[in-house]
Amino acid sequence: MPLDALCLSGVIHELNTSLAGSRVDKIYQPGRDEVILALRTQSTGNVRLLLSANPAHPRLHLTTLPLENPEKPPMFCMLLRKHLSGARLLEIVQPPLERVAALRFEALNELGDRVERRLVLEAISHRTNLLLLDGEGRILDCIRHAGGDITAGRILQPGMFYRLPTSIDKENPLTANRERFESLLSAAPEEAQADRWLLDTFGGLSPLICRELAHRAGGDTDVRLNILGPQGRTRLLDLLEELQRLVREKHYTPTMVSLDGRPKDFTLLPVKQYGDAAQVGIWAAFSPMLDAFFEQRERQDRIRQRGQDLIKSVTNARDRVKRKLANQERELAATRDRDRLRQLGDIITSNFYQMEKGMARLRTTDFYDPEDREIEIKLDPLLTPQQNAAKYYKDYNRAKKAEEMLTIQLEKGGCELDYLNSVLENISLAEGERDLAEIRQELADTGYLRRPGKAKDRAKRVTSKPMEFRSTSGLRISVGKNNSQNDLLTCKLAGKGDIWFHTQKIHGSHVILWTEGGQPDLQSLNEAAILAAWFSQARDSSKVPVDYTPVRYVKKPGGARPGMVIYTTYETAQVTPDGELAKRLRVK
Repeated sequence: MPLDALCLSGVIHELNTSLAGSRVDKIYQPGRDEVILALRTQSTGNVRLLLSANPAHPRLHLTTLPLENPEKPPMFCMLLRKHLSGARLLEIVQPPLERVAALRFEALNELGDRVERRLVLEAISHRTNLLLLDGEGRILDCIRHAGGDITAGRILQPGMFYRLPTSIDKENPLTANRERFESLLSAAPEEAQADRWLLDTFGGLSPLICRELAHRAGGDTDVRLNILGPQGRTRLLDLLEELQRLVREKHYTPTMVSLDGRPKDFTLLPVKQYGDAAQVGIWAAFSPMLDAFFEQRERQDRIRQRGQDLIKSVTNARDRVKRKLANQERELAATRDRDRLRQLGDIITSNFYQMEKGMARLRTTDFYDPEDREIEIKLDPLLTPQQNAAKYYKDYNRAKKAEEMLTIQLEKGGCELDYLNSVLENISLAEGERDLAEIRQELADTGYLRRPGKAKDRAKRVTSKPMEFRSTSGLRISVGKNNSQNDLLTCKLAGKGDIWFHTQKIHGSHVILWTEGGQPDLQSLNEAAILAAWFSQARDSSKVPVDYTPVRYVKKPGGARPGMVIYTTYETAQVTPDGELAKRLRVK
């Protein structure tokens, strides 16, 4: 969801308080729509300011998340470095009730003169943009060029003067007085829902805030104005004035709403409308709240966009294996009646004396039937009786051989299916392009993807590092993000006395608890098991079985696919995955 204008005002107030006067140290562009300014401040030291023009999640806030940067900076990033490196941030301003933040900088031009530069973030849903302006308001460049926005009447191209987006004609809830509020409410349709009327009448209010005001005024989020009555209307007007006072006096309360443990919404005041159906968290500041809110959502979107080709290729391969296994299962089921073929051969052999060539059927007693009932056996008229019997014996032996081969093929297919499912899980764990590139290499090595055509691309192999954690007692814990890292950790880096963890019969990461030659404490063992459960397909479950054993008992069979191992002499722990623990123990 995009930042509404009131929440944006809270974020800007917070950033101005801590960042005014800071200097731009470094500039990165980890994604097409994202820019990070590394700033040096006098009060808080080095911080990173994220400006995201992602149409689904536009925003700006301080971030501590590790975002991977491309090997070659994009052109927009190079332009920002040219104009803003070493610049001093003067202030961040917001036009009234606009979802626009303009960062004013004092920079030095090529001649060493002090000049003003502005970096403008338009956090307006489908029209999100990030623009660099000179001191006169001309566009130096922007992330999205627009030749002519008919609805907004603007041209966003280098060299053009920047104009703000056209404002929606709504009432400003921060400047209206009580008399104006009363006038607007008295003119509202009686059957209108209170939250809908608030949303349609006032600018800058999000649907969440409108529902919250309606709930506090009338006890329900969808209460209608004619149900409110005089007292309810008075409460609604009082609430509007209270909201106005909170924003004017900068008394923000960053609040995040979660459903089933997943972030759903956020706002600038406490939320009561969900009751016990949701978890409502109060945060000390907007930046850590927004960092937490968008972490999972952004990562999933980023991986889905960058790894779409991988997901499609692996999913197609997995589906092919599934279809092949289903066909082999049917063929195997057909071989289970092969003993009857041998019996029919025996019956034909025992009746040679009454048979002759050219017979199409043999009708005789079935001596394999406990009740000695008659049976009719189909014959080939072109074959002799001996040849017909041999044909049934041959079909029997063929079915017996097919069972052996199909059993082997089903076992291989099951391993292949497990491997492809593990790759899909690894894609979901990828934290950046380097992790995805390593998975591409693995799939090329195993024959699922075509190798790069150019020799230099084939020679250049990408390696990424496993995730690193520290247990509460200080022991190191490593978690593989893909099968290559799993093999590296388990088969090459870990010592025989280190402890290996993996979810039982569930796809997930290899986890190594480095014992450093000693005996690990129970808390470290438990935390490593929780990490193994969290970085698996069972992360949304509870009481997940996690096997653990010294690395000496973990072996990789010859010819096994990446990440595939066998192990013996293990113990099993039942743990509940904990994402907060993973964040707390992560070494950044």
